[in-house]
Amino acid sequence: MRSIWKGAISFGLVTIPVKLYSATEQRDVSFHQVHREDGARIKYKRVCTADGEEVPYSDIAKGYELPSGEMVVLTDDDFAELPLSSSRRIDVLQFVEQEEVDPIYFAKSYYLEPDAQGAKPYVLLRDALESSGQVAIVKIAIRQRESLATLRVREGVFVLETMLWPDEVRTPDFAFLDEDIEVRKQELSMATSLIESMEGEFDPSEYKDAYREALQAVIDAKVEGREVARPAEEAAEEPAADLLSALRASVEAAKKSRGEKEGKAASGKKAPARKSSSSKSGSGSGTKKEPAKGRGRKSA
Repeated sequence: MRSIWKGAISFGLVTIPVKLYSATEQRDVSFHQVHREDGARIKYKRVCTADGEEVPYSDIAKGYELPSGEMVVLTDDDFAELPLSSSRRIDVLQFVEQEEVDPIYFAKSYYLEPDAQGAKPYVLLRDALESSGQVAIVKIAIRQRESLATLRVREGVFVLETMLWPDEVRTPDFAFLDEDIEVRKQELSMATSLIESMEGEFDPSEYKDAYREALQAVIDAKVEGREVARPAEEAAEEPAADLLSALRASVEAAKKSRGEKEGKAASGKKAPARKSSSSKSGSGSGTKKEPAKGRGRKSA
């Protein structure tokens, strides 16, 4: 990985030099626009709409369009004069419980690595934050954009997750929220049963991007000059008579699927045992469970 930012965590009077890395990457299959006949790349020119002349990149500025259609032109000097108090710092503002931060605010995740002599204060803050069970609310500026962010611990490393500002989260103003929709007790009970029948431990490795794999197979087939087989279309299921029937059928299907999975697990390796409520709370054992490293974000 290559660091994309260098700065320091500012925690009271403690300064911890760190490097910032993107924690995630998109694995989508990327394409170029090409000429259909010969496969040559399509390129675009930056052309001024006023005179039709091509404009070099060095002469291009940023413009803010007013409601009247007029354009306010901003130069690099204008941006350089803007105050960014956190231009090279990650300012710790406060500490809060993980559950208090709605995941809808999260934008992008980054790893923080201690730089130079910052390893000891880094580990000190990491261990203190992890044992507290809280996350730090911080402020950081990346690429001339200041953001709120959270700082938490995952697998022994600080994870910084940039956040949207409150006015960037849309209000779900949907008509059905004002409707008086009646839910029967039987339907609610059946929906609850369906949820319970599908409970399990989350293991992200069980899931895969089937579309990307199929697309890559098509590309590989094109390269090798083979015939591309079309997958057979799945037969459309008949719609259930009503909501209650659909829920009941879903519960039965989920139970059947779970039984098949457990049968496969029993024939191979032992299926993971579900945690009891007593083990989660730590009661009855007489010992206090130490906070595990790499604690991920709790689901909302």
